[in-house]
Amino acid sequence: MQRLYRKRIIVGVGGGIAAYKSAELVRRLKDQGAEVRVVMTQGGREFITPLTLQALSGHPVHLDLLDPAAEAAMGHIELARWADLILIAPATADLIARLAQGVANDLLTTLVLATDAPIALAPAMNQAMWRDDATQANLGLLQQRGMRLFGPASGSQACGDVGLGRMLEPDDLAHLAADCFQRQALDGVHILITAGPTQENIDPVRYITNHSSGKMGFALAEAAAEAGARVTLVSGPVHLPTPDRVSRIDVVSARDMLAACEAAMPCDVLIAAAAVADYRPEVVAQHKLKKDPTSGEGMLLQMVRNPDILATIAGREDRPFSVGFAAETENLLEYASRKLRDKNLDLIVANDVANPSIGFNSEENAITVIDRELQQTSFAQTSKGKIARQLITLIAERLNKN
Repeated sequence: MQRLYRKRIIVGVGGGIAAYKSAELVRRLKDQGAEVRVVMTQGGREFITPLTLQALSGHPVHLDLLDPAAEAAMGHIELARWADLILIAPATADLIARLAQGVANDLLTTLVLATDAPIALAPAMNQAMWRDDATQANLGLLQQRGMRLFGPASGSQACGDVGLGRMLEPDDLAHLAADCFQRQALDGVHILITAGPTQENIDPVRYITNHSSGKMGFALAEAAAEAGARVTLVSGPVHLPTPDRVSRIDVVSARDMLAACEAAMPCDVLIAAAAVADYRPEVVAQHKLKKDPTSGEGMLLQMVRNPDILATIAGREDRPFSVGFAAETENLLEYASRKLRDKNLDLIVANDVANPSIGFNSEENAITVIDRELQQTSFAQTSKGKIARQLITLIAERLNKN
């Protein structure tokens, strides 16, 4: 059920005895990596406490439509936009009837009207109520509107009757929830991406860095998350928002970046898009260095090599599928091929940064990808977002082939 990873699911809890199963459902969804928020009706609170569901989901339970505290944070419209799926379990006969009539007299029914996310119902009621013509007509209407029906099951009921109307078990509901999402190319794959520049201090005021904006690495993180991957983004100092559903770690120096990457291991894929400083000052001055007014000579800095992050990770026993970047101003393919071989990479992305339209800080890119057999795949100039999606598709194909 890797399709549930990082999916945003609202579990709506109606007022029925089957609400006790909702706690286990929340736990099952969380176990599969879903982000879960719980919305309870007034009746649902009579059967299970919000505190239980808060503890299991890790978030406060949403209870009231007109809640000043909720409206200041995650109100009903924001919740409706947040969800990838709304799963109502249990869906009682009363709740089903209100949904069929388009009633919005509590938070849960309002969310259903306000969301564009798919909606699934897990019915739970007495067998006679299930068979009633009104219930069946309401369900038929809701299914015509695109709502999905999970169950019910048949068996003994709390009232002593036997028949259809039991809510499905939490495991079954979790599997059906996963079926609401298409399988994606990188489901369950952990991708580690480095992005942006690094900074190497000279003194408390000055540092050495480069022109990398981080835009390509952040576009790759967004594209990988869209493809279903679990993404860890290790970024140098940039002014970019974190892509949705991406875990971001901010670092400053090359050594910081290496430590963050090693802490994030193991991973399945490493994409090293960061522009890492090759050298750093051997000694960092404790105080700001002053120029000598009596001397016209320049300042001499003794530099030492930084660790090679890409080669270090690609050389591990548990090495991931490793993708490097070669940002060059001349002899692009020659230098990139050498880097591919020297650093034991699976793919290298060659980028001509001498071209201002596709260099540092640009909004577009054009790349050539080289593999171990030195076969080349070129992507024509377009936005970095489109290039990122094309590259992620290529990486997924190679990863699955391997």
